[in-house]
Amino acid sequence: MPDRLRGKRVLVTQAGDYMGPATVDVFREEGADVVADDATRTTAGACRDIVADTGHIDVLVANLASPNFSGTPIGELADDDWHTPFALLVDPLHWYTQAVLPQMIERRAGKIVVYGSATALRGLKTVAAYSAARAAQVGYVQAVGVEVAPHNVQVNLIAQNYVENREYYPPELMQKESFVRSLKRQVPAGRLGTAREDALFALFLASDESGFFAGQAFPFAGGWVQR
Repeated sequence: MPDRLRGKRVLVTQAGDYMGPATVDVFREEGADVVADDATRTTAGACRDIVADTGHIDVLVANLASPNFSGTPIGELADDDWHTPFALLVDPLHWYTQAVLPQMIERRAGKIVVYGSATALRGLKTVAAYSAARAAQVGYVQAVGVEVAPHNVQVNLIAQNYVENREYYPPELMQKESFVRSLKRQVPAGRLGTAREDALFALFLASDESGFFAGQAFPFAGGWVQR
């Protein structure tokens, strides 16, 4: 029986959205005790409450979803549309991380895996607010990752794009011939990655097999980003 996370307690945020469902399935298959929190938490108190209620946490999976905010030129970007991605993607990441780190540092063991975006690593027109928020996630992970690495706590980020999920790639989009042609043109792999492939990478970062990564942002985009 698979047991790469046997005996580990995992908190997955926004578990019903984005990469949440696939992550919960894969991690449970590997023996984890998964706390799947479906709420979208945008205040410090709410983020800290779920960490406190969960208790012992070996792995935090920061799965923070947001509308893509695409198609808006920078000159037309409203103030609310600028601030919203940061409120959904950046502030909660800090509050979850700050709340869970003390117990991990005390035990000298812990993993934080962040589902981010490759738009933080490659420029893409008309998504300035979203890309900036995702880039802030990368900077945060890099800084916190090296800060806590001496305590045997690993914080890393998957910078993904072109991965199947209903929020960013709804069925009606997938059926458009223009999208299929664009996909083959933009992505060297010529396809979308599957949610399971992505979750399996997160599983590796969450497992005891990956103890030597600190503050890394790993591209997961079929060659759309190379670094």
